[in-house]
Amino acid sequence: MRRLEFLKTTGAATAFTAVGGVGLFNTWTPASYDKHLTILHTNDVHCHIDPFPANDSKYPNLGGVSRRFSYIQSVISKNPNTLVLDAGDAFQGTPYFNFYGGELEYKLMSKMGYHASTIGNHEFDNGIANIAAQLAHAKFDLLNANYDLSNTILDGMVQPHQIYEVNGLSVGVFGLGIELDGLVSKDLYKETKYLNPIEIAQEQSRILKQDLKCDLVICLSHLGYKYSSEKVDDLKLAKQTKDIDLIIGGHTHTFLDRPSVIKNKDDKNVLVNQVGWAGINVGRIDFYFSKNEKSNAKSLVIEV
Repeated sequence: MRRLEFLKTTGAATAFTAVGGVGLFNTWTPASYDKHLTILHTNDVHCHIDPFPANDSKYPNLGGVSRRFSYIQSVISKNPNTLVLDAGDAFQGTPYFNFYGGELEYKLMSKMGYHASTIGNHEFDNGIANIAAQLAHAKFDLLNANYDLSNTILDGMVQPHQIYEVNGLSVGVFGLGIELDGLVSKDLYKETKYLNPIEIAQEQSRILKQDLKCDLVICLSHLGYKYSSEKVDDLKLAKQTKDIDLIIGGHTHTFLDRPSVIKNKDDKNVLVNQVGWAGINVGRIDFYFSKNEKSNAKSLVIEV
């Protein structure tokens, strides 16, 4: 397969309409392609199992696991070559977490068909041992490359990256987490060591793209979309690295109506997306691969 080139991306997300509480974008498909891969993604769901109530001032009747499950199934029925990913902070936010400690969230994510998630800072809210306990209910991979967990209970339970083989395509996915110091009490994350996310991202993307020959490299980031300070964010990550094709972000609860397109160190395009919080939105990126011509990427956000 030819290496992915991002064309027509900036004008892709258009013609939004609301249909029965589900927002849809018109789709765009290249005239000719050999393989079609769909990426669905969420971030910062924060235990919002139920939809927002009808009288909510901002998000009446939006979100909810049931509607998200139906949407994911509808996409997979049309394109079985679909990966479902999450950028962290599935825990904390409603009484479901207070009662179940994350068990329900991981069971439902497994039922919805998630393939991987990264670790958000709120995953540590009941302590690092709780993450280990809840992983027993997860039928998806928990990925993080820039937390050194070697002296913790999570040693060996969290992988830096995973490769998913989808219809002959190799999709490499790795995870990054935000610095915990100042956000999470030390007694909750124990001996977890934070490593420089730029350096780790460059190492992981090199391994996945150059050494392991992945067709697509995706970073699940819980760093945050953009900061005015020198703090590392997804935009800085995209600019200061290479070999990453897509950054799926979280932490800052940023609602993007379409992915940002950022030039990397090699002056190649990187897509950066984040879809708010609470499961209100599901991000969708469609990649088309061709053996004989440059490929195109279609991007859109679905409101559920």
